Amino acid sequence: MIGPPDAIVSGSSGADKGERIGGRHNISRVAQPDGKRFTVRGIVGAGDLRVTEFILAYDGRPSYSVSVMEFFDGKVARETQYFADPFEPGPSRARRVERTG
Repeated sequence: MIGPPDAIVSGSSGADKGERIGGRHNISRVAQPDGKRFTVRGIVGAGDLRVTEFILAYDGRPSYSVSVMEFFDGKVARETQYFADPFEPGPSRARRVERTG
């Protein structure tokens, strides 16, 4: 983790909803369980803002994710992550698309 030692993470969705984790050490231990893997698809940004698109997999199950990071003095000041689990397209799309995976 690249945030300050006194960083705080507050969960608002998913498994961490309603949780608050204080301190870089605790955040690192909770956020990096065994079986978690990242595949970065792209990073864009300028100045003190970066947006990362990645696939996060827990035990092989993918979740498509975006992280918005704001920096201050070279460290993460704020990070917001968005997650979207894969889903099957609606039946109205079936005749217009070709499935690739």
